[in-house]
Amino acid sequence: MKSKEFLGEIRRAEALRRAVLKKIEVEGNLVTFQLVTDLNYTAEDTAYASEVAARYVPSGFTARAKITKSLPSEEGIRRAVADILRTRFPAAAAFVLPDEIAVTLDGHGGRFVIPADENDRALLTADGALDTVHTELERMFCGSWYGEFRFLQRSKGEIETQLPPEERILAPRFFPVCRYEAIDGASPQRAIYIADLTKEASGITVCGTVSYIEERTTKTGKPYFSVTLSDGTGSLRCSYFSRKTTVEKVRAVKAGDSICLTGENEIFNGSLTFRARHLDRGAPPDGFVPEGRPARPVPMQYRAVVPSPATDLVQGMMFSDGAPLPQAALEKTFVVYDLETTGLSTTPSNGMDRIIEIGAVKITEGKIREKFSTFVACPVRLSGEIVKLTGITDEMLVGAPPISDVIADFYKFCDGAELVAHNGIMFDSKFIRYYGEQEGFIFDHRQHDTLNLAQENLRLSNYKLDTIADHFGFTFNHHRAYDDAFVTAKIFLELLRIKGSV
Repeated sequence: MKSKEFLGEIRRAEALRRAVLKKIEVEGNLVTFQLVTDLNYTAEDTAYASEVAARYVPSGFTARAKITKSLPSEEGIRRAVADILRTRFPAAAAFVLPDEIAVTLDGHGGRFVIPADENDRALLTADGALDTVHTELERMFCGSWYGEFRFLQRSKGEIETQLPPEERILAPRFFPVCRYEAIDGASPQRAIYIADLTKEASGITVCGTVSYIEERTTKTGKPYFSVTLSDGTGSLRCSYFSRKTTVEKVRAVKAGDSICLTGENEIFNGSLTFRARHLDRGAPPDGFVPEGRPARPVPMQYRAVVPSPATDLVQGMMFSDGAPLPQAALEKTFVVYDLETTGLSTTPSNGMDRIIEIGAVKITEGKIREKFSTFVACPVRLSGEIVKLTGITDEMLVGAPPISDVIADFYKFCDGAELVAHNGIMFDSKFIRYYGEQEGFIFDHRQHDTLNLAQENLRLSNYKLDTIADHFGFTFNHHRAYDDAFVTAKIFLELLRIKGSV
């Protein structure tokens, strides 16, 4: 969609003259354009916006506009400026004190001033950081926004004592894109670690190996591709709509190829979702080894949750023609885990939901050996929907250990292991990373997703956990963390037998 032309028409209405397009939601053939304005609007303005939106959706789709009035606050703009710098310019952000960013509102937008050390002038101005902040603010908030750097003389000691240490720990990591070959021609110079896609960002690139790609079609017959990409730090799944001029080149991309995807990391239905706008060929540097992050040491003792032995009475059953596990699987340790949560929001800025149960098993030498299972204290009441889905009630969580103790124990349980979950890349791992980081525990373990493995090695109507379990003849109590983790472990072992490698 041509967003500039769309907003140009929308802003012809007086009440929408500074409106911004917050997001677009598609449900079936209904496309909802969510607009934000800082002025009073009427039903006529909503009707007008819906008429404009109808001209920007494909044939067969229905469009509507949803308008919200929102007035930016100084604190909201200050936080947004700091987040933009931290996400897009992490090296520069390390020298900016977020609390000192000055913001002035004027009713039509406003101004911001970013104070920084004079010695860091070259670093802060080299990459066009100020222009990027301008552009992002005008995309996020109504009105016009102007800003400047104010360079001051600071001692190194002042900066070190005032910078929150977690800002350095959580800064996103990047690597250069190598062996670039244009398809869409986005020409990315660097890619963010997939594991660090934890915040909203635009114009961001991920780069890695395709583990799954499938061409599909929309209800109107338009082709698109479902892609799973891994870079050694994590994986992501996304949909990519190719251009007519490049669709044949995209069709030539196969599993095992290295590509770059450039697009936006946006909140969709409460969760961060990567939207790929461009696809090109490219790869991480040869011999790429992910940069580690400083973290607290593994705890010496378990605080609240002590693992216990786990026995699978049917581990010897072979559903893969008796194929043995690959040798690498026998030499590695895996922790297969599942979570129950208060909801589906995996984005702190959108209200991160809480973990209420962790269930996990540890696989060593190809056998399920240990289990880790606990409820987690929750300071908010559970919704009726979650109680119905999981069978967990508020009363069951009374006396459960706090997440600070549980995440420390789980970090110890995962020491030296590779992590496995079903749909964990898109969901579970985001909770584990977030709550781990709050306590200084960095879950940078190598990850495996049984959903991706099943897509690569099975041909099923869908790849839900219960569908795959039925395929292998496993029965379990779905939507309880330990039961889901246990059956996921059994599925993981069978998929490794089929694949023949880790």
